[in-house]
Amino acid sequence: MKNSFNSSTPTPNNDDDKSLNELPKARFWEAMDIFQWEGYWFEPNLIKPAIAFRSTFQARDDDILLASTMKTGTTWLKALSLCIMQNKSSPHQNHENPNKLHDHDFLTTENPHFHVPTIESTIYSTKALMVDIYDTSSPSHLLHTHLPYAVLPNSVKYSACKIVYIARNPKDTLISMWHFFNKVLRPGQDPFPLEKAVDCFCAGVHQYGSFFNHVIEYWKESRKRPHKVMFVKYEELKSDSKGQVSKIAKFLGRPFEDESDVDEVLWRCSLERLKGLEVNKSGSILLNVPNSSFFRKGEVGDWKTYLTPEMEERVNEISRHKFEPFGLFF
Repeated sequence: MKNSFNSSTPTPNNDDDKSLNELPKARFWEAMDIFQWEGYWFEPNLIKPAIAFRSTFQARDDDILLASTMKTGTTWLKALSLCIMQNKSSPHQNHENPNKLHDHDFLTTENPHFHVPTIESTIYSTKALMVDIYDTSSPSHLLHTHLPYAVLPNSVKYSACKIVYIARNPKDTLISMWHFFNKVLRPGQDPFPLEKAVDCFCAGVHQYGSFFNHVIEYWKESRKRPHKVMFVKYEELKSDSKGQVSKIAKFLGRPFEDESDVDEVLWRCSLERLKGLEVNKSGSILLNVPNSSFFRKGEVGDWKTYLTPEMEERVNEISRHKFEPFGLFF
């Protein structure tokens, strides 16, 4: 399985260009314009690649698509999935001697977002990618998207292509997003007022928002077609890492033959190790986004340090309204 692709993307037609100019617009964090397309908010440069992906991509049955909204554990899921898919071709190594891993451990060579690129974001790639996903003669792909389920290509929805979606408690997602965008959009400045960030999050006016609708779309599809869409909660991945990673591996058709192999993957993909790898300490896979910005705390419940009781209740109220009718709880 190839792990990255060329950023050449089919160009949407003129009708798409005209429609983009008519989309609702908002100012995100007083830093950039975002536009509403198909009920969600996007940086404008991401909409054309999203349209091209939806209209052009032809999924193969053995393709794998990882999906998430922002700041829900995407980097970890990419690293884990990459190691899982390499599991059968790579012999088990002793993690007491990490030098033995180098020839087989892709995570030491580049940031996870290079190996498993986010499809609509490759226009911002700072490095040449290796495989064109629109070339149907190429091998199967391990890819990622932040796009909502509703706009995925029909070939993804109706082929045997597997989807793994990761979701996270909305309050931790909000705080992780706040830290990330402060670092990327406001370097060297005071943080964006948290109360305003809460307003944006609750209103769904943020990159790939609404968070709640995004999660619900994939949750509902995972209930309808559990063989097709696997819904992973970040909190469960943290509390039962071995069990959850084993389930993901089985879902992807790469079950572990030995429990020690699961331990190996978890060690390779641990936040502490990834954060300490040279490829993640410096450089940038995406324009103006430092590799280091993808690795902060990864804790469950970090929101308690930041949100006031009033902020907490605002998010909780929307969560109850949006999630509980579908049997989804965080």
